[in-house]
Amino acid sequence: MLKLITSSSSRIHHHRFPSAAAVTALRPVAESSSPLLRVLNSLGGLGRRNGNSVGRLFFCSGSGSGDGSDQAVDAEVKSTESGAADEAQAKASSAIVSTYPRPEDYLTVLALPLPHRPLFPGFYMPIYVKDPKLLAALQESRERQAPYAGAFLLKDDPGADPSIVSGSETEKSVYDLKGKELFNRLHEVGTLAQISSIHGEQVILIGHRRLRITEMVSEDPLTVKVDHLKDKPYNKDDDLIKATSFEVISTLRDVLKTSSLWRDHVQTYTKHIGDFTYPKLADFGAAISGANKLQCQEVLEELDVYKRLKLTLELVKKEMEISKIQESIAKAIEEKISGEQRRYLLNEQLKAIKKELGLETDDKTALTSKFRERIEPKREKCPPHVLQVIDEELTKLQLLEASSSEFSVTRNYLDWLTALPWGEYSDENFDVTRAQGILDEDHYGLTDVKERILEFIAVGKLRGTSQGKIICLSGPPGVGKTSIGRSIARALNRKFFRFSVGGLADVAEIKGHRRTYIGAMPGKMVQCLKNVGTANPLVLIDEIDKLGRGHAGDPASALLELLDPEQNANFLDHYLDVPIDLSKVLFVCTANVVEMIPNPLLDRMEVVAIAGYITDEKMHIARDYLEKSTREACGIKPEQVEVTDAALLALIENYCREAGVRNLQKHIEKIYRKIALQLVRKGETKKESSMVADSSNPEQMSEPYKEVDKEQTDLPVDQSESPENQLTDVKVCNGSDEDKEIETTTIEKVLVDKSNIADYVGKPVFHAERIYDQTPIGVVMGLAWTAMGGSTLYIETTLVEEGDGKGALNLTGQLGDVMKESAQIAHTIARRILLEKEPENHFFANSKLHLHVPAGATPKDGPSAGCTMTTSLLSLAMKKPVKKDLAMTGEVTLTGKILPIGGVKEKTIAARRSEVKTIVFPSANRRDFDELAPNVKEGLDVHFVDDFMQIFDLAFDDDNSQHSEKSVSL
Repeated sequence: MLKLITSSSSRIHHHRFPSAAAVTALRPVAESSSPLLRVLNSLGGLGRRNGNSVGRLFFCSGSGSGDGSDQAVDAEVKSTESGAADEAQAKASSAIVSTYPRPEDYLTVLALPLPHRPLFPGFYMPIYVKDPKLLAALQESRERQAPYAGAFLLKDDPGADPSIVSGSETEKSVYDLKGKELFNRLHEVGTLAQISSIHGEQVILIGHRRLRITEMVSEDPLTVKVDHLKDKPYNKDDDLIKATSFEVISTLRDVLKTSSLWRDHVQTYTKHIGDFTYPKLADFGAAISGANKLQCQEVLEELDVYKRLKLTLELVKKEMEISKIQESIAKAIEEKISGEQRRYLLNEQLKAIKKELGLETDDKTALTSKFRERIEPKREKCPPHVLQVIDEELTKLQLLEASSSEFSVTRNYLDWLTALPWGEYSDENFDVTRAQGILDEDHYGLTDVKERILEFIAVGKLRGTSQGKIICLSGPPGVGKTSIGRSIARALNRKFFRFSVGGLADVAEIKGHRRTYIGAMPGKMVQCLKNVGTANPLVLIDEIDKLGRGHAGDPASALLELLDPEQNANFLDHYLDVPIDLSKVLFVCTANVVEMIPNPLLDRMEVVAIAGYITDEKMHIARDYLEKSTREACGIKPEQVEVTDAALLALIENYCREAGVRNLQKHIEKIYRKIALQLVRKGETKKESSMVADSSNPEQMSEPYKEVDKEQTDLPVDQSESPENQLTDVKVCNGSDEDKEIETTTIEKVLVDKSNIADYVGKPVFHAERIYDQTPIGVVMGLAWTAMGGSTLYIETTLVEEGDGKGALNLTGQLGDVMKESAQIAHTIARRILLEKEPENHFFANSKLHLHVPAGATPKDGPSAGCTMTTSLLSLAMKKPVKKDLAMTGEVTLTGKILPIGGVKEKTIAARRSEVKTIVFPSANRRDFDELAPNVKEGLDVHFVDDFMQIFDLAFDDDNSQHSEKSVSL
């Protein structure tokens, strides 16, 4: 602290130790959190108390304490020897107590360790003394009127980083140090400190002069011998010293401009600059700076005044830079806070103005709050770029007039943006066993598809998350592609959304419209996310092979971005115009013909083929799925109808031969609708007969009614009150409850058998595809693939006329270009083989032939009829029928090689339907046949061939059939 000592023209107040009152006055200062703050407060007080003072100013160490200089001590001694007036004045001040020993007389002092900063002459410092012996020694010294000790800065622990060790740890280490160990950790140069007051463990020190330790006297408490240090002589008029001191003062003034922290100190100092010496200026600058303890210790140890001023200048310059940084940080934070406060106040004022003017009724504020409330729960998960767009649009909405067209566009845009499920995902279920049960419950067969879905779930379980994939289910109509997608969503616990792109010709349906158009809307994908409410649904894109192409662009190309795993993480809708993450969406596409899908689109999909169902599978599906659901939909009880297996088999074979089961479901519904009508008619007849009998003889009918009532009361509760029974009764008639019970108990079970199936579904649509038990000469059964599944077809060849040089071939049956070329190749190969087998047979050279494929109204094309045509031509030329129950498929080259074909499963199913026992496939299709289910391959004799001569031996010569490669005989 700094105090004023006022000296009149005749005498100087002498320096005394503080009295009890003075110590009490010091307590609030000692309790301050920082010595620097106490210095600031004291400097501020100095300026206030000095208003009417005319004496000299000194840096002093306490209330009434001297500055520690020799002149001050001499003044004190002289003042004690003055006259009675001086004594009276001394007595008037009760806070001044005379002392005779001078500070420089203390050559042996107690050593007090300072953990944080050194004590400069002229400044207060409170410390805590935990050692009871040292505290007792300090108290004893104070009582002996020798209240002085040496305050020395503690060196850092050699094994610790001073920038990391906390203050509490440093103090703890100080308390643990004793004796010689403490002596070795003390800096040599310290400060002679006056013990101003002791309050418990807190000791307030006042710095006087510099000391240097010479040797240790005692260890507990640590007492040392010291030398009193004086500043080296210097020239007050030295220009370097003057310039340095002025720069220190100038820097302190700059600190005053940037920071009010040292304002009181600098103001006090600049007012009384003439009363300060250069050494005190150096000590003042170092003491109030925020430098670390080692830099302050360096200033304390420096006895050269010029060098000390330079060191202090460095410290205050650094303090200036820190103040500038502090100012910039404070300015930035203040601008941010004031900007937000200003915006808030202006909004509140705007609301108040609107309320006064009666404009509060517009819905802009309500709309804004609605959109903010909607996006608030998603704010943490919402991408930053989307939040930025939403905030900009909300600001824009406030500035627009409610009647303008732009207002409605912005409102709709915000409605879509805030309604989307940003970052919200449904919890997926990766239980493979549960998924297997759901797939088996919904679908019979389809092993390949189920296996692929279970693989997807297993990968998701191992990774902990599932990435979106694009699966394309291809197959004929009615095989359950759409319902499979629904089952997958249920198995994965994902939301399900379906949209069909069949005939879609507008790119905007996929990518959305621009907001500038009237009635603009986002694309189907954005609508999907809004509807399902999660960002990871299962999206079923139906009929992707039937995409159209119109003047509005190519939707197939627009789907590339949607279905590309590398791009859909940043899918850009034209309406929203912000990227949307679709990488977690599971896309399932359906198609009838994969070849109709554009190649770039097909390349991004994983195709899973569904060939169709054989008769056995259709029987299971009809019995376990279709019949049950249809019966419930028609309100018929199971005990009222029985459809035999023979009836279902006849229905499948003669009415529903297609690969799928949709047509089968329609026929079953037709059967049950007719049964429902039959049941209702029987019920109406019973009701009318009962009413007629009752009206003709009521007494006779009273007894049967009583029996019926008794029988009704004896019915089980679940039978009489179940919703199913009630639904059935409503279907039967709308009469009284008694009438319903009569009908329920009197209706007989309806039996649907093979004999009466035609009464429900009409005459058979299909006859047996197999026309011949034994194919005649020139006729061979081939196997074909169609969009409805597989089928068998005959290729027939006959002789038109015969004559020299009249060899020709005529084709009919609405054949495509590929099959026409296959017929020409077959004719050439047949002539070559006939020349090899029967050189003297010139049948082809002299015969005009006619090759026909029945069902001429059906277009036919495809590269799989070559070997069948060749066999048909050879059969006619050799006048030999082919082997019984033989069907074949495969394309043949001019050299007689057999090329692979497609649709092995469909063709195998068609062969089983026609009761064919022997099938010929190309060798390259062996793998496709091996992957078929065992029930499909059962009972078939399959031959795989590479060359047509193997087919020739198999078809025309049973004795040489061992030349053919026989791979499967089940």
